[in-house]
Amino acid sequence: MENGLRILVVDDETPIRRYLRVALGAQGYTVLEAAGGQEALNEVVASHPDLIILDLGLPDIDGVEVARRLREWSQTPIIILSVREAEEDKIAALDAGADDYLVKPFGTGELMARIRVVMRRQANVADEPVLQAGALRMDLPRRLVTVADREITLTPTEYDLLRILLQNAGRVLTHRQLLRMVWGNAYESEQHLLRVNISNLRHKLEPDPSQPAFIHTEPGVGYRLIPPE
Repeated sequence: MENGLRILVVDDETPIRRYLRVALGAQGYTVLEAAGGQEALNEVVASHPDLIILDLGLPDIDGVEVARRLREWSQTPIIILSVREAEEDKIAALDAGADDYLVKPFGTGELMARIRVVMRRQANVADEPVLQAGALRMDLPRRLVTVADREITLTPTEYDLLRILLQNAGRVLTHRQLLRMVWGNAYESEQHLLRVNISNLRHKLEPDPSQPAFIHTEPGVGYRLIPPE
């Protein structure tokens, strides 16, 4: 992975920010800092970081709300770093648009691996074709997704998941296959990640998310993208 990545660390604990500044700096990353939610939003506007590491327990705006506000206008990858370990907290953060979730205390090696996985999704796909299934069209060189010529805004994770489904249109992809292909081998049991992102995709793509036309569930197995007739 190339050095020079600009990472915004958002955490109200000075020792955590200091630790991450040293650990990330040792990898050649440039570290920006914010101690609160509003400061983080301002910093994203001012500095355009490549990645955001976001705590949930901020003093002014909860981290889930920060992620939600960012997703209204920014697709910068977000990794949550929080002491909250309940599944409902993870789902809320992922549903708000976060790309990954790591519980404190954390290992530096694991954090670096999570960063690499998230940033791989941002890799250049300029040589890949345009994918289409009925009214759903994915222009990979332009990173543009449309349904019936209506542009759809996706998070980096949603985009990667949809690309894999489209590239395998008509085939059943198991939960484990999708988790491994989108998030990596260490995520094969993290089905909540997949469930949340499939739900988000359906709400953005489907005319009626309760009766999906594109992304079909294969009960107990996985998902299949079927072009509408």
